[in-house]
Amino acid sequence: MAGNSRFISSAQSGPHDDLAALVHRHLDHPFRKPILDYNRQAFSAALAARDAWNPGAPLVLDAGCGVGWSTLRLAERYPDHFVIGVDQSSDRIGRGKPLALPANALFVRADLVDLWRLLRAADIRLARHYVLYPNPWPKIGHLARRWHGHAVFPDLLALGGVFECRSNWRIYIEELAIAIGLATGKVASCQPWLPEGEPLTPFEKKYLASGHALFRLVVDLD
Repeated sequence: MAGNSRFISSAQSGPHDDLAALVHRHLDHPFRKPILDYNRQAFSAALAARDAWNPGAPLVLDAGCGVGWSTLRLAERYPDHFVIGVDQSSDRIGRGKPLALPANALFVRADLVDLWRLLRAADIRLARHYVLYPNPWPKIGHLARRWHGHAVFPDLLALGGVFECRSNWRIYIEELAIAIGLATGKVASCQPWLPEGEPLTPFEKKYLASGHALFRLVVDLD
């Protein structure tokens, strides 16, 4: 894969000045947006597939899985877990897959905003939760579009488990660490990241080939 990915450009030189106020606002005011039927159907199908494979198996959520490299590799890494790869694009999740998926993996097309809330409403806890290279929305006015600035952030955190996020924008991970601390009291930090072995996603591979520095955050929300 060619290393032609552009470096992130932003007027921000550090965490956003409005981050704390926005996180507290979302903690004080639950997200009430109606949940769409297709997301309810995807949620039900995912749980049914898990229970058909192994009822009650611990869940791994690969949030925003894209073409699903990470989902397949996580299914290999955690063979006693059921791994759900979620993306909004049916084209991405259907692209370049093996004829037979691992028995402990499933791809679903769904909006994460709804799926996270459905999981929380069902009181489902995750064993592991991955958000790998999310859209950084680097403009100063884009804070509320980043997951830690979004109204769904408290629902994301409520799912528990070992949460991991990776990005090629240091500020994104620094902000995420601050937001997690504000919301949960848990200590999280931004750490430089260099994968051992094969990159977990196409973006990770492309960013490495392009000479980008990578960063990650890992925190046990339980």
